[in-house]
Amino acid sequence: MSSSTELDRDAKGAGGDEVRHEGQYADVNGIKLYYEIHGAGRPLILLHGGLGSIEMFGPNLPALAEGHRVIAVDLQGHGRTADIDRPITVQLMGEDIAALIKHLRLERPDLVGYSLGGGVAFWTAVRHPELVGKLVLISTPFRRNGFYPDIFNQQAQVGPEAAEMMKQTPMYQQYASLAPRPEDWPKLLGKIGESMKQDFDFSKEVAGLKPTTLIVAGDADIFPPAHAVEMFGLLGGGKRDGGWQGEGRPKSRLAILPGVTHYAMGSAPALAPTVISFLDERGG
Repeated sequence: MSSSTELDRDAKGAGGDEVRHEGQYADVNGIKLYYEIHGAGRPLILLHGGLGSIEMFGPNLPALAEGHRVIAVDLQGHGRTADIDRPITVQLMGEDIAALIKHLRLERPDLVGYSLGGGVAFWTAVRHPELVGKLVLISTPFRRNGFYPDIFNQQAQVGPEAAEMMKQTPMYQQYASLAPRPEDWPKLLGKIGESMKQDFDFSKEVAGLKPTTLIVAGDADIFPPAHAVEMFGLLGGGKRDGGWQGEGRPKSRLAILPGVTHYAMGSAPALAPTVISFLDERGG
């Protein structure tokens, strides 16, 4: 088990220069979870979207690592983390992240999650607020009926029967290059498809969130900007004028990125500066 001090040392070269940490596995919560450490500074756990991996963040990962120690994770059945005999749900994977925080002896790291990873970060914060610093939820709906109607048609097509057809996509090609068992591709699609069919409304949990939270969405996301605004409202935002000195600002924040789709969000140039500004803001 590595301490935070050891992680700081491991994330630097002999001369103190930042280096990319070699990937490691943590045996936590019944799963062998793959993670990488990039950069040095305040710890930040970075969680990718569905059917993706750490690589989904492209240049945003090194940008975040310029001033933070980024612990980037491949979630259950994704990337280099092999699947295990349980459903894929944000609640179960949230317990994986809580266990990883304890395993690495991190002191209230910030959590940054995109799409599926945002749901995982959310449930980590809901169930284990004492383990979490700030929370960033990127392109993460809090009600299933918040999606645009055509998204339901797309989700209905995700399942094992689509595995062969999807082998022609860059998504599968990256999966096949990273996965310990590429033959699990149909099983992953089946589990993700089942997860997508489940109705959910986390309004009550959003309203009860303890960590200071940033909501990020694209103006061309898989849900309308109004959905992100509603989520911000549940966190106390949008209720009053912020005031000359900012005395009326809510604790949490909202960012709508212009011209950004859900699928381009991970590598959007505006993402890292938006997240860094929030994480580095004093008093949060």
